[in-house]
Amino acid sequence: MTDTQSLKHVPLNDLHIAIGGKMVPFAGFNMPVQYSGLIPEHHAVRNNVGIFDVSHMGEFKLKGEGALDLIQRVTSNDASALFDGKIQYSCMPNDTGGIVDDLLVYRNSKDEYYLVVNAGNIDKDWNWLCKHNTANVQMQNLSDKISLFAIQGPNAIKVIQKLTDINLSEIEYYSFKIGTLAGKSDIIISNTGYTGAGGFEIYMNNEDAEYLWNKIMEAGKEYQIIPCGLGARDTLRLEKGFCLYGHDIDDNTSPIEAGLGWITKFTKEFTNSNYHKSIKENKPSKKLVGFKMIDRGIPRQFYNITDGKGNKIGEVTSGTQSPSLNIAIGMGYVKSENSKEGAEIFIEIRGKELKAQVVKIPFL
Repeated sequence: MTDTQSLKHVPLNDLHIAIGGKMVPFAGFNMPVQYSGLIPEHHAVRNNVGIFDVSHMGEFKLKGEGALDLIQRVTSNDASALFDGKIQYSCMPNDTGGIVDDLLVYRNSKDEYYLVVNAGNIDKDWNWLCKHNTANVQMQNLSDKISLFAIQGPNAIKVIQKLTDINLSEIEYYSFKIGTLAGKSDIIISNTGYTGAGGFEIYMNNEDAEYLWNKIMEAGKEYQIIPCGLGARDTLRLEKGFCLYGHDIDDNTSPIEAGLGWITKFTKEFTNSNYHKSIKENKPSKKLVGFKMIDRGIPRQFYNITDGKGNKIGEVTSGTQSPSLNIAIGMGYVKSENSKEGAEIFIEIRGKELKAQVVKIPFL
């Protein structure tokens, strides 16, 4: 989709343009890919602090006695392990052996949950949940009403702590609290993120978004906080080996093949669970691996992975030049026999087979 007229806009669209954001179409939204540049933004988050506007993400509220049961039936992880204020990473398997989406499940109370889903999958996920909501669980799609900022990096806690009485050091990883931020109430502050650099994600009503953005930027001045775009978000997540939907996982990949066995619990039944259980028991024929380039070249999605003799053994799903490591890295699916750490593989780039090596994820 390149027609900007048909793209959705986040509430702070005009602000991003005004402060120099380079806007691109992403998941149906007009989004900032960078401001000062991918490299400085990446290093700011890894070593200091940066702020992302990720208000394109989707948020659903599920409420009622059957809410947990619905979540248990449609997600692969065991949401019964959650307690109030706790968050879980999970995925929704489809009927054909792949993944509808990956998501976060927030437990607010035993009968109230928030699901945070990928922007490009909002309608698909909503329809999937509606189809499986056989117990009349109250469902609200809040995606168009909620804004979301990710303040990431080792100094994120110092910036946000200036604006709230909540003791942020007491919010454990993958936990959240609801309270006041810069005078605005009912703000969700969660110790989550997609960068592996530490920090918080903050959910607010759209009408409070510009005020809170400005307050956070003001509080972060002494720490040289900078706005960051989707470019740095992608390089940061890839260094940590986090899957990106539509790249490393999709409608055709099993969480077992993707190395997401840790969020796939067979202590309960969920959509197509027997299929994924059989993959685990019989060992997957392909696996998602991380690799670093030995020869000079940058891997990109859909590039062939070969054995060096012209035989295709897999395909690249994500790749970039790592700003932190200063080497080209990537992820991709290969035949299981080629997936061992240290294995030599080749990436087909512009007609040449360039040498790479399978390495352990995360890269950093």
